[in-house]
Amino acid sequence: MKTVQTKIYLLLFAFLFSIGVNAQLDRSMMPKPGPEPKISLKKPKEFKLKNGITVMVVENNKLPRVSYQLSIDNKPYVEGDKAGISDILSAMLGNGTTSISKDEFNEEIDFLGASVNFGSSGGFASCLVKYSDRIVELMADATINPLLTEEEFQKEKDKLLEGLKTEAKSLDAISRRVTSALAYGKDHVFGEFVTEKTINNITFQDVLDFYKLRYAPNNAYIVVVGDINEKTAKKQIKKYFGNWKKVEVPNIPLPKLPKDVSQTQINFVDLPNATQSNIAVTNIVDLKQSDPDYFAALMANNILGGGGEGYLFKNLREDKGYTYGAYSRLRASRYGVSRFNASAKVRNAVTDSAVVEFMKEIKRIKTEPVDSQTLADAKQKYVGNFVMALERPQTIANYALNIKRNNLPEDYYANYLENIRNVSVKDVQRVANKYFKADNARIVIVGKGADVLENLEKTGIPIKYYDKYASETKKPEFKVDLPEGVSVNSILNKYLEVTGVEANIDNTKSIMTKYEATTPMGSVIQEEKRVDGKTNQSTYMGGNKMMSMTMTKESSTANKQPLPENMSNDLKPYAGLFMERNLLNSDKVEFSGIEKVDGNDAYVINILGEVVSWTLFYDVKSGLKVKEIQTVSMQGRSQTQEAFLRDYKEYDGIKFPETRDATMMGQQVQFKLKEVKINEGVSETDFD
Repeated sequence: MKTVQTKIYLLLFAFLFSIGVNAQLDRSMMPKPGPEPKISLKKPKEFKLKNGITVMVVENNKLPRVSYQLSIDNKPYVEGDKAGISDILSAMLGNGTTSISKDEFNEEIDFLGASVNFGSSGGFASCLVKYSDRIVELMADATINPLLTEEEFQKEKDKLLEGLKTEAKSLDAISRRVTSALAYGKDHVFGEFVTEKTINNITFQDVLDFYKLRYAPNNAYIVVVGDINEKTAKKQIKKYFGNWKKVEVPNIPLPKLPKDVSQTQINFVDLPNATQSNIAVTNIVDLKQSDPDYFAALMANNILGGGGEGYLFKNLREDKGYTYGAYSRLRASRYGVSRFNASAKVRNAVTDSAVVEFMKEIKRIKTEPVDSQTLADAKQKYVGNFVMALERPQTIANYALNIKRNNLPEDYYANYLENIRNVSVKDVQRVANKYFKADNARIVIVGKGADVLENLEKTGIPIKYYDKYASETKKPEFKVDLPEGVSVNSILNKYLEVTGVEANIDNTKSIMTKYEATTPMGSVIQEEKRVDGKTNQSTYMGGNKMMSMTMTKESSTANKQPLPENMSNDLKPYAGLFMERNLLNSDKVEFSGIEKVDGNDAYVINILGEVVSWTLFYDVKSGLKVKEIQTVSMQGRSQTQEAFLRDYKEYDGIKFPETRDATMMGQQVQFKLKEVKINEGVSETDFD
């Protein structure tokens, strides 16, 4: 009885307490924030080895783990006609040592449940404390005595070349390359870029020489974080890194500060297959973390485009619906050489309008005092991020390293929140006028000129034209005349004729094809089944079905889930026995020119779509389709899949390409035709 009464009393108390609390809450008012936390940062223990390595130890006993971060403090280096050498070195490091093979090295790290990674300016290792001595030994061995072989060099060089092919038509990759190159200059350390030519200039000896000059202890730091004390860490680092010899490091000049353009201009790169425009508004800034303006600059950038609450996002996405996101970035540089950059990907039809709105918001923050509540919200965001970051022990170590490398005062992070709090409305407007140069900005646009240039010219902003590698060029010509006697229909009909489709279409009720490729992830099979008005594509990995798409004239599904209506509409041409028959007399098809494919002329046909679009290439002489590009644009992002079609072979009177050299998840993959079935192996249930 007593237990029952106790439970009743507790329930009654909880009920009355909840009434009291609710009666006192005014839910129309936002709760007031609690007191701002006081920042007290524990200073890392520090010591220095004779060879120049500075070691910082942050002891944290919450978990029995420890990490080691090696940072080699090299000045930025112009790679010039051998651009890409640091990428190759990064990929080669951490793959064994002169005394341990690559496989043995990786197997031991896996066995210990650790991780060891390297880049061209350092490395990182993490493990359980009980294995830390061995991991430091392996890390030091891979740092001082890396296994750099010519075989590994060639492998990584080939990977880099394949990566360039994948990026060749990437809207994002082209925009990043051109924007940096134009802002800084192609010969500047922050503006140079990797090309096929610069990669092919690199020899194995170049990589060895680069390692010797750039991988040295002279100005290196090792930050140790975890369940370890200074004495133990010192013993480990001294034992394994102490014999790393100093080298004579060349005197590399500091990066120069480029000049901005004399007046705002549009720098346009024509990408005929683009379904969106990538816009970047950029200018050079001279800003260091130690500058008095730094904290005000953080606030100004956050208010303009730091996130979903920024001016740019609210205007271009929430108000206008031009894009899935519009943001800005303003970074400090220890060398005082950096950029302000505001960017978004927008629909072709609104490219000119988006440019106008970008400039309007940049001018707004320069001319209109920011609302005090907006500034207060921006401050709270930074306070929250800063406090949460302090929960990670690695943050304390990084802050200590930052103070060292950027010549910051010892109490810099202890006073961080106070410096944020002291930023005023006037400060925001002042730094916006200093760092956001609306009258001297480059507006770099990568997009389909045929769709966007006419309206961009109406903005009144001067336009200069560049190719995909930031070289100035002439305004592109968009009117393409078909050769005499040639039309889109004649190109499609010739393909249908030479492949045997036209002669056999009446007797063809279904088609099944199966292509197979070997990838690092295992065997991949792409199976396609077609009947009149319907197509099913299925992808298998390791014998398991990973994806299935069904396309019909009415709708399309992916893994039996309906696709959006606009995407389904774009996929209709693919639904049926042969895409080319569906494209005859279509108003979504246009001829865009003649390009080289494998050294031969090919007619280029674009299939226009809102979400999914294709570019098809037909050999001028043979009439065969030799290449196809599919572009999917969703949620502000574009993904392109490219395939070269080769070695056509006849099956029951119809020719199919035996080889498809394609890109798959960023990798180059070769698919081989394994099976073709005509009028068998397909049923209506395949399209359910």
